[in-house]
Amino acid sequence: MSNEYIISLLKEKGFRITKQRKIIIDIILSSNGASCKEIYHKVVSRDSTVGSATVYRMIRLLEDIGVLSHIDMIKINT
Repeated sequence: MSNEYIISLLKEKGFRITKQRKIIIDIILSSNGASCKEIYHKVVSRDSTVGSATVYRMIRLLEDIGVLSHIDMIKINT
């Protein structure tokens, strides 16, 4: 699954595509199998202005649109 595909899905559903959301998507796509906490720490290392709530909400949003599965770890649906 590509960044462009996920971004197009979000746009179709009426969500704004912010710099922070792009960073979170990039990190998630490069961190298959990472926990939410690990994703958060990687995101903050790239942009310290991103809060944990932003990361967790974005993960939930991606789960809701069917891009991610959340069991114990994040898994990208292919």
